[in-house]
Amino acid sequence: MTGSRRGTYDMAVVGAGIVGLAFARELLIRRPDTRLVVIDQTEAVAPHQTSHNSGVIHGGIYYTPGSLKARLCVEGSGLMEEFCEANGIAYERVGKLIVALRPEELPRLDALELRGRANGTPGLRRITGSEIQDVEPEAQGIAALHAPKTGVVDYAAVARAIERELRAKGVDFELGRRVRSVSRKGDKTTLNLGTTEIRTNAATLCAGLWSDRLAVSAGMSKDPRILPFRGAYLHLAPQHSGVVRGMVYPVPNPALPFLGVHITKHVDGHVSLGPTAMLVLSRDGYNPLRIHPRDAAEIALWPGSWLMAKRLWRTGVRELHTAVSRKTLLEACAAYVPSLRGMEIERASSCGVRAQAVNRRGELVDDFVISDSPGVTDVRNAPSPAATSSFAIARYLVDRLEGRPDQA
Repeated sequence: MTGSRRGTYDMAVVGAGIVGLAFARELLIRRPDTRLVVIDQTEAVAPHQTSHNSGVIHGGIYYTPGSLKARLCVEGSGLMEEFCEANGIAYERVGKLIVALRPEELPRLDALELRGRANGTPGLRRITGSEIQDVEPEAQGIAALHAPKTGVVDYAAVARAIERELRAKGVDFELGRRVRSVSRKGDKTTLNLGTTEIRTNAATLCAGLWSDRLAVSAGMSKDPRILPFRGAYLHLAPQHSGVVRGMVYPVPNPALPFLGVHITKHVDGHVSLGPTAMLVLSRDGYNPLRIHPRDAAEIALWPGSWLMAKRLWRTGVRELHTAVSRKTLLEACAAYVPSLRGMEIERASSCGVRAQAVNRRGELVDDFVISDSPGVTDVRNAPSPAATSSFAIARYLVDRLEGRPDQA
């Protein structure tokens, strides 16, 4: 294997999603002589969350001021656009509306506006119900927040561009190789790949849906646990691509880190409706009926799973209904854009699986979770807006590696 030819690496990156690739790139920018390997259990980069999301370049509206998500999202969106410009990757600032339909949603919209302004969301403004049609002629509501610089991009294309850059710089890729465990032996970190091992001075784990397992094997806490939530999207037939100019979102439930089903015009022009959010019993549960025994057992044995279910069972029932009924999902979106009701939906849908951290108290963790043990850094909770923030997360991780406490 490549590792045996090169000997011990300076850094191994486990996970070839956009966060792992961006970290590898940032490390090489600062330390060009680093001997680096990127490992992933799939045969190509961007296998899971990177290529199975809404493709939105978020503006930083939703996140608690001072949190990692808040700090890194706005910075990351700018860096993402810079990378796309430099590499000829299509992106577009189509803009986002977050729409309130009912008076009881207005206090939550007020709170979102305060958050967005505190986080520096560019161009954010409050508009009235009569002004909504000036931005989105087919939308309706009583008030909204407009973030005109929110964009869309194909994150898988971004990941492939980073891969090309890394390969050109001599980075080794071990694709189709699953890291089973991580351990520290002396001054080296050992990655167990079953029949072989890779030894490295340090490792950074960006393993998404499997990040908590590797963290525990490296001696870190079991808390929080990753639970897989499947999100499904419907797609409008191509002749309806003009129904929205950009994105129309609901005012989100503050008790959940999910943003609710929304209407999004993508960089290729097609329009999607979704996603839903349904707990599944397999970490790669693109097929919702698939049950992986180990994954299911870990969900059942985690105390936080039951506490979460006790608190949010009503929400879970509603999400299940939306997930299994195309009509219900369409109606949820048509509340904001009524003309959707008369439009043709493509037969083929799409989906992704979100790696969502749930702590022992049953709380869905609403920030990035990054932790360390000797010779290992683990990015445990990096759902949305991790793709938007990926280049900023990479800078943050390298700052930590370089011992910059003011940045970490």
